[in-house]
Amino acid sequence: MAPKAKPKPTAAPAVSIEDLFTTLNRHIQRSEYEQAVKVADQVLSVAPDDEDAIQCKIVSLIKADNIDDALSTIVALSKKFPFNFGFFKAYCLYRQNKLDDALEALKSLEKDSATMLLESQILFRQGNMDASVDVYQKLQKSKIESLEINLVAGLVSAGRATEVQGIMDSMRVKATSSFELAYNTACALIEKNKYSDAEQLLLSSRRIGQETLMDENLPDDEIEIELAPIAVQLAYVQQLLGNKQEAIASYTDFIKRNLPDEPSNAVAINNLIALKGSKDVSDGLKKLDRLIQKNSGDQSFHLVPGLELKLSPKQKEAIYINRMLLLLHSNKIDQAHELADALPKMFPTSVTPVLLQASVFVKENKAGKAEELLSKYAEKFPDKSKIVLLARAQIAAAAGHPQIASESLLKIPDIQHMPATVATLVSLKERSGDIEGANAVLDSAIAYWSNAMTEESQLSVIMQEAAAFKVKHGKKEEALKLFEKLVKSHNSIEALVGLIETAAYTDVEKAETYEKKLKPLPGLTSVDVNALEKTSGAKYVENGPHLGNNNVEVHESKSKEKVKRKRKRKPRYPKGFDPANPGPPPDPERWLPKRERSSYRPKRKDKRAAQIRGSQGAVAKEAVNAGNTKSSQPSNAKGSSSNAAQPKPSSKSSRKKSRN
Repeated sequence: MAPKAKPKPTAAPAVSIEDLFTTLNRHIQRSEYEQAVKVADQVLSVAPDDEDAIQCKIVSLIKADNIDDALSTIVALSKKFPFNFGFFKAYCLYRQNKLDDALEALKSLEKDSATMLLESQILFRQGNMDASVDVYQKLQKSKIESLEINLVAGLVSAGRATEVQGIMDSMRVKATSSFELAYNTACALIEKNKYSDAEQLLLSSRRIGQETLMDENLPDDEIEIELAPIAVQLAYVQQLLGNKQEAIASYTDFIKRNLPDEPSNAVAINNLIALKGSKDVSDGLKKLDRLIQKNSGDQSFHLVPGLELKLSPKQKEAIYINRMLLLLHSNKIDQAHELADALPKMFPTSVTPVLLQASVFVKENKAGKAEELLSKYAEKFPDKSKIVLLARAQIAAAAGHPQIASESLLKIPDIQHMPATVATLVSLKERSGDIEGANAVLDSAIAYWSNAMTEESQLSVIMQEAAAFKVKHGKKEEALKLFEKLVKSHNSIEALVGLIETAAYTDVEKAETYEKKLKPLPGLTSVDVNALEKTSGAKYVENGPHLGNNNVEVHESKSKEKVKRKRKRKPRYPKGFDPANPGPPPDPERWLPKRERSSYRPKRKDKRAAQIRGSQGAVAKEAVNAGNTKSSQPSNAKGSSSNAAQPKPSSKSSRKKSRN
């Protein structure tokens, strides 16, 4: 009988696309994005051109943080199918921090709420805060969840914190409607220097956040991570309020907890280093070196991946600046040079890198190079030249180059005639020997304030100092005119005194005329001025009384007081002492130790003692005879020990005691 043929295995029943989509939807709802990608591939194996399956795969890859795979999938499928994945491509480029390419990808798309929201986020990360805020404001009419949170954050970052309250009123939202909005509003209050109000709002934000996240059934450790920025900001407010020790303790405690919130940790480390200043430089460098990485190829620097994408350009720059300052404090000039050369390329719109480059040259005692560097930068970027020229003036003045310092200050027009600038310029011109130049600076300042229509005019101050300067350098006629103007316009007593003193050299009659306008001092009615002028003058008495305005009256009142005389007492002598016959005087060295007296003569050593000569262990004959004589003598009456007494070993302590 022939064997039976084996039955052929039946094929597994094909799963319908509807069932696959049901499974795909279930995975997406459960946030199981890796499984969702696999199911999407199953759908595409059956229907390769299914747009919904392609879109689900791309979104799942993005949600699973597989940005590279998502972007490669978009590029590959865009060549096969005429689907428009421009938005997803722009978002992937944004996640890869390719911000310019992301904006370019958005240009071909229609302007809707999704593309505008992504555009505003890209502009925010680029540091173009004003443009980001403008896009957010255009989206106010669209119903986007949490739009007010991002809008307030953009306003604060753009330096427009004063507009926050008006925007919130127009959107009819309160600061405490969410803990994120309360946090951003507190940041706006910090920008407006309302630190106490910001502290209270941050505390409210932390309380609201704890309640909200607990309602969402988040574990305690995740709640702590979500509220980490609030903890760091509270420490920063303590720092601004002047509570230095509390802020240091808060920062240190936060850093020790080592929460997986890299931006908050970086901000806490940076603020702690800034708060400590030049203390614990080595520890600060170690902490910052964990945040900064160096490219081996082009010798450039970048932050660790978790920070490079999440910190704002301003925060990144602060970290690099602090590292640069710590390198200068620790005299690591080579590393400081390396970082200073890299910073201008990293932050091309900031003026701080060039100031740090100049500080490295100053640290190397190369002030000339620092002055040249700052001068070229000021010529290249005139809109940023003010702070650069001020730094150049300070470096030149400290290096003994007053002419370069004054030249730098003269290139800053908006502070040219301020009293502090005028005083500095005059001092620098004097140091360089340019008296006429200093005089011209004062004349220019007087002309400016004479025509200035401001309430806080500095004309009187400038004229007073200018007159004193002209008197000092022999320009008494010009000084006299200035003093006269001051007396007529401001009725200044100091100007009147200066006028009389100056006129006494050139016009005595005028001096006498103005002298009559001086009010007499109280108490001088009985003083003969002519007789006082003939005297030799007052003599300086060390630690004498300091007289005020009523010095004459005080002097008269003191002269009337009776001078108290000390009562003389008879000296008391020892019993039996006759002062008429005191006898010989006592020895003036009687209280000194004997060895310190002039009559002290130390005992001489006996140099006639027998010297032992011969081989090692030899004994002198006199010593042997003396020993034999002593051994033959009888013992004393008190008795003696059977054993010979051992000699006491000498020591430094015993020798010291014998000297006392």
